[in-house]
Amino acid sequence: MAGAHVSLPVSAAPSGHATDNHRFALSVLTSLFFMWGFLTCLNDILIPHFKAAFSLSYAKAMLVQTVFFAAYFIVSLPAGRLVSRVGYHKGIVIGLATAALGCFGFYPAASARSYEMFLGALFVLAGGITILQVSANPFVAVLGPPETASSRLTMAQAFNSLATTLAPFFGSALILAVASKSAAELASMPTADADAYRLAEAQSVQLPYVGLAIALLVLGVLMAVVKLPKIEGHSETTSSGFGALLAHRHLIWGAVGIFAYVGGEVSVGSFLVNYFKEPAIGGLTETDGARLVSYYWGGAMVGRFIGTVTLRMWKPSKVLALHVTAVVILLAVTMSTSGSVAMWSVLAIGLFNSIMFPTIFTLALDGLGALTSKGSGLLCMAIVGGAIVPLLQGVLADKVGVHPSFVVPMVCYAYLIWYAVRGSHRTSAAVELN
Repeated sequence: MAGAHVSLPVSAAPSGHATDNHRFALSVLTSLFFMWGFLTCLNDILIPHFKAAFSLSYAKAMLVQTVFFAAYFIVSLPAGRLVSRVGYHKGIVIGLATAALGCFGFYPAASARSYEMFLGALFVLAGGITILQVSANPFVAVLGPPETASSRLTMAQAFNSLATTLAPFFGSALILAVASKSAAELASMPTADADAYRLAEAQSVQLPYVGLAIALLVLGVLMAVVKLPKIEGHSETTSSGFGALLAHRHLIWGAVGIFAYVGGEVSVGSFLVNYFKEPAIGGLTETDGARLVSYYWGGAMVGRFIGTVTLRMWKPSKVLALHVTAVVILLAVTMSTSGSVAMWSVLAIGLFNSIMFPTIFTLALDGLGALTSKGSGLLCMAIVGGAIVPLLQGVLADKVGVHPSFVVPMVCYAYLIWYAVRGSHRTSAAVELN
């Protein structure tokens, strides 16, 4: 299979104008990929920040990712129905407004110094991003020749990675600017001083997230007035519900693949700052460790730009197999070494993560036709892996330490080797249905 085929037609127009319109639409949509990448990556900064501010265990700190990515599982089905009813364009505007509401929620949560309120605001924020994902991913996939869908979505994801490269600098400067105090230091402080410190720590996220909320609203207004090509989805009868998706085994295995990939990627990224604090690894401060996280996401950005070329040269499934195998090797290296070797091997994982999400996504949607929007919703539900896998690694890290806990994401990536080699191929039954 030379590429992933996504069968949603775009409204007819003279060929030259359609091409120009598609290029403009892609440039507009890449801003969405940038924004949700920025917001998602900030979770890697919030985790060590909340762990220190609220004196949390690893498992409790990982609730940031659990709540955030649980929203994908809970909201994806309603989001798919919403997008089917109002269209991809309006769905994007609604997603931006919802994400802005979640960002504004950080202000009262910080004032109350309530971890639970922060988690609630994160859920709303992630709900908005879920609507954006359900709307924008298939939109990008169909804006051009189907055989280059993987390459096109990878290019959009590259701008997502640009945001994740910049976000750690933003977070380290505005959220982790003040060195966190240890539990022992806080215990030695007068109660009033310790409470004032914790309140100041919690409130350090207020202005950054209010600024992000305003940026989301401005982007929402721009998206509301800009003209984009209309995707004319096929009419769906009651017989073409989610039960019909079961015939497409490559989609089902792809959903498991999205679960495994997102779980593995988020789990690794979530632990980097605390991993680099380990004396045997780097002994770095949180601020310095947060800056290094940019190399993890920066590698993904570089890899995605490279992927726009390699995915046109070779079959996406073969490129995916190569990248996943490299990640498994790098995880084995970081778990069996210490110092700079352990640090740079885990950071290098970002380079090979680069093409995985868009490639799995487009391989899984290959040939779904009228079921594409429902298939997209199912795949976005599978992003719940980002809620479960980091929590599992957090529980293991509390018991055996951070270093050996990376076996959890290694299991996830091991599954992806099988998916790339076997699970991503369309079955004959699925081909006959289309």
